[in-house]
Amino acid sequence: MSEADGLRHRRPLRPQVVTDDGQAPEVKDGSSFSGRVFRMTFLMLAVSLTVPLFGAMMLLESPIDPQPLSFKEPPFLLGVLQPNTKLRQAERLFENQLIGPESIANIGDVMFTGTADGRVVKLENGEIEVIARFGSGPCKTRDDEPACGRPLGIRAGPNGTLFVADAYKGLFEVNPRKREVKLLLSSETPIEGKKMSFVNDLTITRDGKKIYFTDSSSKWQRRDYLLLIMEGSDDGRLLEYDTETKEVKVLLDELRFPNGVQLSPEEDFVLVAELTMARIRRVYVSGLMKGGADMFVENLPGFPDNIRPSSSGGYWVAMSAIRANPGFSMLDFLSEKPGIKRMIFKLFSQETVVKAVPRYSLVLELSDSGAFRRSLHDPDGLVAPYISEVHEHNGYLYLGSFRSPFICRLSLQSV
Repeated sequence: MSEADGLRHRRPLRPQVVTDDGQAPEVKDGSSFSGRVFRMTFLMLAVSLTVPLFGAMMLLESPIDPQPLSFKEPPFLLGVLQPNTKLRQAERLFENQLIGPESIANIGDVMFTGTADGRVVKLENGEIEVIARFGSGPCKTRDDEPACGRPLGIRAGPNGTLFVADAYKGLFEVNPRKREVKLLLSSETPIEGKKMSFVNDLTITRDGKKIYFTDSSSKWQRRDYLLLIMEGSDDGRLLEYDTETKEVKVLLDELRFPNGVQLSPEEDFVLVAELTMARIRRVYVSGLMKGGADMFVENLPGFPDNIRPSSSGGYWVAMSAIRANPGFSMLDFLSEKPGIKRMIFKLFSQETVVKAVPRYSLVLELSDSGAFRRSLHDPDGLVAPYISEVHEHNGYLYLGSFRSPFICRLSLQSV
């Protein structure tokens, strides 16, 4: 054996690592070192970003102080609640000519509505005419609303005038022929020691002597309606205004976002939608039960907005959001999780959160006893998104929406 052969035999062998499959992996010292450096760098970067973010989340104040709420399981969308596409048969009127027509009223065949830019307008023969404005300003963003005004509920009175609830300004009577505006009750007027921050909807007796209206909150304004919903504040009220004596009475308080109101045909009770709780309360205003209150319908398949009479003797109720079952309802999920609600509004704006709400459109017709009579759906909100009111007139349903740039019209014969 040569000297070279001896050296080869004496060379130490490199240790081998045997894997489960019996094969020795290829060792790449440079690659392993680079991988460790990358992992350490990534970990340090993640920590450097996460720790300040977590600290900011803990230090930032949430704009809301929610309390846990309890809901029943939403009703199954079966039977008369079975999903359909009936709302997709609606046609759009005045598309891109209106901004957020929340509520609708008729004097004869002339239609009126209020818009997000603070106007009350007349809609006749395809034309739009401004008849009133309660505020002033550029009226371009939600931050302009307090100065500009935001007409919400609107009703026709007995003498050819309109009664309008402005979220920021109060109650008004408008003469559409003369363009005269009369302030009935300023929102600056405290009622039983509490201010009115969010005047919402109204209903009026046939003789025009009594107006029943809602103030959705003494804390939150209309522009912060999502914070009101998420906080679940119980500072809403149903009030009565006497147009002759100018007196105001609180009929029901501690309501969670009361909005839509409707007098019964006999004018013996008032229905008031309690949006946050997905229910409708009944308050007796005349007769033997005057002063009493009970539940008209609870555990609705959505969160109710305005209530309006139907020609069948019942009521149309617009749903501002759906509680799908089967399916997922974000508001139901968060109802008993106030901590998550606080965190959401520490991190995201109202506009961002609103975009997460499904555009599912739902309208219910209730019987005079509160039973579900029929439902009209638009599962994707393609034609009639964000419905706030259903106004029936001459065989048609007119759908108001607080966010859409049009009014929808749907023939009752088609549904």
